[in-house]
Amino acid sequence: MYIDRARLSRHLGTLLQAFRAVELVGPRQVGKTTIARQFVDVDSVNYFDLEDPLSRQRLANPMTALAALQGLVVIDEIQHLPQLPEMLRVLMDRPERIHQSGQFLLLGSAAPRVMHKSESLLGRAVTLEIAGFDISETGVASQDMHRLWLRGGFPASYLASDDAVSLQWRQAAMQRHVSGDLALLGINVPAPMMMRFWQMLAHYHGQTWNAAEPARALGVSEATVRRYLDHLTQTFMIRQLQPWHENLAKRQVKAPKIYFRDTGLLHAMLGVRQLPQLLAHPLSGASWEGFALEQVLRIAQPDQAYFWATHQGAELDLLMFKDQQRIGVEFKRSDAPGLTPSMRVALNDLKLDKLYVVYPGSQRYALSEHVEVVPLSALVA
Repeated sequence: MYIDRARLSRHLGTLLQAFRAVELVGPRQVGKTTIARQFVDVDSVNYFDLEDPLSRQRLANPMTALAALQGLVVIDEIQHLPQLPEMLRVLMDRPERIHQSGQFLLLGSAAPRVMHKSESLLGRAVTLEIAGFDISETGVASQDMHRLWLRGGFPASYLASDDAVSLQWRQAAMQRHVSGDLALLGINVPAPMMMRFWQMLAHYHGQTWNAAEPARALGVSEATVRRYLDHLTQTFMIRQLQPWHENLAKRQVKAPKIYFRDTGLLHAMLGVRQLPQLLAHPLSGASWEGFALEQVLRIAQPDQAYFWATHQGAELDLLMFKDQQRIGVEFKRSDAPGLTPSMRVALNDLKLDKLYVVYPGSQRYALSEHVEVVPLSALVA
């Protein structure tokens, strides 16, 4: 099976025409290198893979090695040389290069602020985040979406020969992440402790975060578990969906909601191996909510995204700001979602322009003038 990622490649090409540098970031093994090789051949002198000792040796003196190169330069796994962006800034600011676009394509496996420890490329580089496959790439047929939901979007997991091989890959990937990847970023947390914490987070998926319980279970401070959570967030494993606060006469929830960004990893943590087991699992609804939320965010590309909840029980799964509009989204894993009192409260209190109820069915229908039920598959169109 071949998955076409041409849309992502075109977006990257457009950014390279407009900016001096593009930082292509995302988890390891989601296809960053494959996409970069469409722009610069891996055997070119302009390609540096910093996991390759030869490439690191070529960059022993970065200013000398890079100054003479013409055209686009790709530096893969840039987190191995955290001081390099400071030198790139000097190169890009030289008079003969200051107006050139597309000079550097920088690939990394963590948020730029974690990799660089500085704002050295501020104003010179734009960041493009890449994740695993989404429904616009794998297809919206029922079997394709179920496979993506169960296995997640990491290419090696989604394309595995069977569910067992996919699970083995995900289990090994999580172990590599806690035992090797985090240490390379200067995050010094014992691997067994981080894996245990990550497993605990599986039961928080789709819930409001509370540091007290995991802190007690692990025997550490709340500040420590918050730091662990930030580490997994900054390496694209976990999404902390922040709450939106309106100026309302209601007590509103102020803690973030926690989601695994890849449901394949969530299911590996929960011991879910096959689709029938997933459909019958107590966390099946929460898992589908997180899966659908990631698809909506990937496809809609909102300017800002939050959730909203009050202590009186009203809530909205997703509040998106896009093109000066307020769009609400509710996720319902049911056959025929209906209008609820909570939706009415959110619609009125948040002054939503539109509220969509996303579900796994096939029919699109209106619940009221501003509320519409939409199949997840319809988002691609």
